[in-house]
Amino acid sequence: MTAHAELAHYRKTLPPTSTTHIDRPRPGDGPLLWRLARDSRTLDLNSSYSYLLWCRDFAGTSAVARDSSGRAIGFVSGYLRPDSPETLLVWQIAVDESVRGQGIAGALLDGLSARVAAEHGMSALETTISPGNLASERVFASYAARHGATLTREVLFTAEEFPDSGHAPEVLHRIGPLHF
Repeated sequence: MTAHAELAHYRKTLPPTSTTHIDRPRPGDGPLLWRLARDSRTLDLNSSYSYLLWCRDFAGTSAVARDSSGRAIGFVSGYLRPDSPETLLVWQIAVDESVRGQGIAGALLDGLSARVAAEHGMSALETTISPGNLASERVFASYAARHGATLTREVLFTAEEFPDSGHAPEVLHRIGPLHF
């Protein structure tokens, strides 16, 4: 898929009145993505350094939503699983509080999936969600429904497996098969 066709596809997934566009992150986006993750109050916050590296090394499997001024207002970070290269694992997804509820999270997932499928092939999407994160559960259930795919859930890591006390279990949500 050409960059122009890719952008046109992303625009189709956003509301018709949206001035938001979706593209690949750049290393300079790292601090903004770190702030979005921090301000989400639900994501595990990684070091600011990790967001800089992520924007450099995993830009091909991540996406950023930008407003009309070019400011990052949402992101999804992911990677292709080394032992299952047709599976995109979504690491984090966050949308600025001021624009939540406008379909940006879904558009980020749809746009990123289309790009990864076109460039690498993709038949499944995985993510982990802590119990009680209903917003994330809704985003991924909606994604599965839009793509006519099955959503399965199983505990990937129990609370006892985390070295820091108080961490909730992580439930693996697997969506597939996906057809692009």
